[in-house]
Amino acid sequence: MNQSDAATLIENGLVFDATGAVSSVQPIAFDGAIAATGQAALDWAEGRNDVRRIDASGCTVMPGLIDAHCHISFDEPHSNDELFFHRREGLSALVAAHNVQKVLRSGVTSLFDADTIYSVSLDLRDAIEGSVCEGPRMTCGGNALFTSVGGTAGMLVPDEGAIGYLKVTRTKDEIVTEIRNQAKRGVDWIKIHVTGLIPRQRAEGEIQVWTYDELKLAVDTAHELGLPVTGHCRNASSTRDAARAGFDMILHATYMDEEALEAVIEHNTPIVPTLTFQAVLAEHGDAIGASPYLKALFAKEIEESCVQLRRAYDAGVPFLCGTESGFSITPYGEWHWRELQVFVENMGLSPEEAMICATREGARALKMEDKLGTLEKGRIADVIVVEGDVTKDVTLLGRPQGMKHIFKGGRRIDTETPLPTRTGLPSWRVSNYSTLPATRATTLGWK
Repeated sequence: MNQSDAATLIENGLVFDATGAVSSVQPIAFDGAIAATGQAALDWAEGRNDVRRIDASGCTVMPGLIDAHCHISFDEPHSNDELFFHRREGLSALVAAHNVQKVLRSGVTSLFDADTIYSVSLDLRDAIEGSVCEGPRMTCGGNALFTSVGGTAGMLVPDEGAIGYLKVTRTKDEIVTEIRNQAKRGVDWIKIHVTGLIPRQRAEGEIQVWTYDELKLAVDTAHELGLPVTGHCRNASSTRDAARAGFDMILHATYMDEEALEAVIEHNTPIVPTLTFQAVLAEHGDAIGASPYLKALFAKEIEESCVQLRRAYDAGVPFLCGTESGFSITPYGEWHWRELQVFVENMGLSPEEAMICATREGARALKMEDKLGTLEKGRIADVIVVEGDVTKDVTLLGRPQGMKHIFKGGRRIDTETPLPTRTGLPSWRVSNYSTLPATRATTLGWK
């Protein structure tokens, strides 16, 4: 038997099973699925010579992380210009197969990729399932559905057609046709960009660019085909209308007012706040050269949104952890733990509550709530061993060398062999003429 596929007994670790039970130091046994905990785990391993034994003293044993909002096909662009005009389909797939290993090695054993350039994420999902390459298990959306008003890419969004990760749908007939086409291509989810930005808009933040009737049509069409729907919603009315229209999950749900809050509570619509992008930029903007305006804007979005988000959580609305990993602000393998810190420090959840959001609740994005996300007997054995007590400090999940062991489906992931070091790819990144205009004042000192 390959040692990576051996039956495993982990002893002396603090077991957090994500069921809500009190964590305790006890053994846990598994092969492809969780076999037993406590004395039953010792009985299961007794007398066997095919069992790998791990001493997890001083460590937390918990389910693998589930990143419920990732962009594995993007390859960390610095701008939408780079993402839309500097990516080639075949090379994007090869690069994604490299990057997804970084995600897995960070302890993320499952992810939801909300939208994709070309069909890269769908092909990567299938390649992982077929053991062509290694990575977390995945569910995927296709191109995000936009209206011609646009989304978060401003004037780069065309009036019709597809570009980057999006497809513009101009009419109700086009909405139905695109959803049916995506079903044919094998998507797991339909994603709709319900809000966007326009030049000289009067409203603060993003504006709603879909009508309720359009949202309801999209949901009904997708549901008839057995597909769930998620939406990018970054204002109050979009969150309200998405919940009322029957969305199966909402990404962001920031700036909720009372009507929006009542709608998500009434429909019990799961929320993936995905505030990691904003948190990283707001906290580390100076170090990465971000503008003071964006730092202040994103800090304000977190502060103003977390009060209502916490009220939704307290009312029983399911919360999942997503990180928007895939941009230059959120590189692969770096910040998949950061959303838990937002949940603890900004929303006021306990570490254990945040950990449940990143594991058990995350299984909703995979549509595997009955198979994944806890360490209950019979569940898929996605298990990570993390140095320290994560139930007291969730940032331990992000410490270098803190991820001691990672198992996906009971198979131990090799984290010791370094991944190949990437070098530059031709025409892959935006190259600026300069960082400043060459004015006479700048170049010659003439005032």
